[in-house]
Amino acid sequence: MKKYLVVTLVLFLVIFSVNAQEFTTKKTVAKKDNKPFTNKKGSKYEFKLIKDLEATPVENQNRTGTCWSFSSLSFMESEMIRKGHKPANLSEMFIARNAYIGKAENYLRMYGTFNFGEGGAFHDIPWVIKRFGIVPESVYTGLQYGSDQHKHAEMEQALAAMLKVFAKKPQGGKLTKNWKKAFTNVVDAYLGDIPENTEDFTFKVDGVTYTPKSYAKHLDLNMDDYISITSYTHHPFYKKFVLEVQDNWAMQSCYNVPLDEFMDIMEGAIKKGFTFAWGADVSEKGFSARDALAILPVDESTIEAKGKDDVFFNNAGAEKISNAFMQPVKEKWVTQEERQDAFDEQTTTDDHGMHITGLVKDQKGTKYFIVKNSWGTKYNQCDGYFYASFPYVRYKTMNIMIHKDALSNEMKKKLGIK
Repeated sequence: MKKYLVVTLVLFLVIFSVNAQEFTTKKTVAKKDNKPFTNKKGSKYEFKLIKDLEATPVENQNRTGTCWSFSSLSFMESEMIRKGHKPANLSEMFIARNAYIGKAENYLRMYGTFNFGEGGAFHDIPWVIKRFGIVPESVYTGLQYGSDQHKHAEMEQALAAMLKVFAKKPQGGKLTKNWKKAFTNVVDAYLGDIPENTEDFTFKVDGVTYTPKSYAKHLDLNMDDYISITSYTHHPFYKKFVLEVQDNWAMQSCYNVPLDEFMDIMEGAIKKGFTFAWGADVSEKGFSARDALAILPVDESTIEAKGKDDVFFNNAGAEKISNAFMQPVKEKWVTQEERQDAFDEQTTTDDHGMHITGLVKDQKGTKYFIVKNSWGTKYNQCDGYFYASFPYVRYKTMNIMIHKDALSNEMKKKLGIK
């Protein structure tokens, strides 16, 4: 029997004092020489570094579906570094908290027929920051339920149950004005209280008093500079369209470009010093977080999954057994049509958000993106990073979020971006 909780909370002025943090950044591979390196002990993969951009420390989303928040904020933190600013450790749960409320509003406006869940999209970060601002992690940890790790199962089920009741409009066939307060009180019971008027939510960083909106302005990140890009043929190229995935609850648009140009955008961005957020299918046989590889072997029959691991959803963390993770193998080169077929057949799914921070090349000349994950640092021998081959990225990328200045002037012109 499902139960739902209505918690009445008294909102009050919250004042935090935050000392300046030594938020260590590092090159994501940090090679001091040009010697080859590998993905794991005993592997015959030999990577050479092409480009390595700075990022903040790997974090752990744990048992939540908030990869979209972790990856996007990691990207924003790298953007601060790129712009010459001291990076801040931004609060993923402040974003999630406000997105939950936005999802609930959208769900009810759609009469309970739209998606509601933990998932989200990269553009949710600009959606929240424009409306509500942002705060440091130390101000809003989102851990108000007796745990030092993020776990949202109880909260998510309680919220979903409430919305199902609200959608039935049991109070005389209409929604009362109280539903949002009741819903928000439950979110805040788990993640932390925030006054209804965020201008009343103040905190100090380095002795300066901020609100979430003034702090967002202080970070010097213009949310209008960040765009989403994808590559599918069921919409015209060089136009925007609403990507048809369940987690796109805010119904925001992506720019659509041909596949070869999509790959050029991603590679060119890294070479120009721009990282980007990467959304992809990680349920493929060739994705192995434990082996720090995402590859697309021509022959996948040798890859076997040992057991299951649903800690990070889709059993993507399951142990994989194959020589393909121990030495380079021949990989598929997917066409635009094959990529579209996988999307239409729903064998490419909207699984996971990550952060791409660099480029490497193996001894056979295959290039890989360096990918920062949000599953902690102990899951593999690459400190929580992994290497995604160009064939894998070409086939299984859902979309990216990137700064518009990472695009060439020619591409900006094609897309009508100034």
